[in-house]
Amino acid sequence: MSIIKRISETEYVRSAMADKADLSAFKEKPSIRVIVGVSAICFSYIIGWPAVGALGALAIYFNKPLLIAIGGPLVYGLSHLVFLLGMYLAGYNYSKIFLRWATRVAMEKWMSKNT
Repeated sequence: MSIIKRISETEYVRSAMADKADLSAFKEKPSIRVIVGVSAICFSYIIGWPAVGALGALAIYFNKPLLIAIGGPLVYGLSHLVFLLGMYLAGYNYSKIFLRWATRVAMEKWMSKNT
């Protein structure tokens, strides 16, 4: 049995596909809290790998390897904390709606490629 078939048989995937999970809930005007949460999530991606890469380039340029050895994990850890804060502020419902939609879309694409 293929892994895609096994995944498609899980309750979560079946319900997302049966309900035709969509993003219609995002048509409502979001609260300030949700906007701040989504902004924090976006910001976490900026301070994630791009910041670590920039620190690496600076470490090479200034010949200071400790800059990336210490700063890299700290900046990357900070990006995770900012992401978690954003998820908390954006709220469970928006995250759930988005993940169900993403699951449905991904499974439809994978299943169409395997048939």
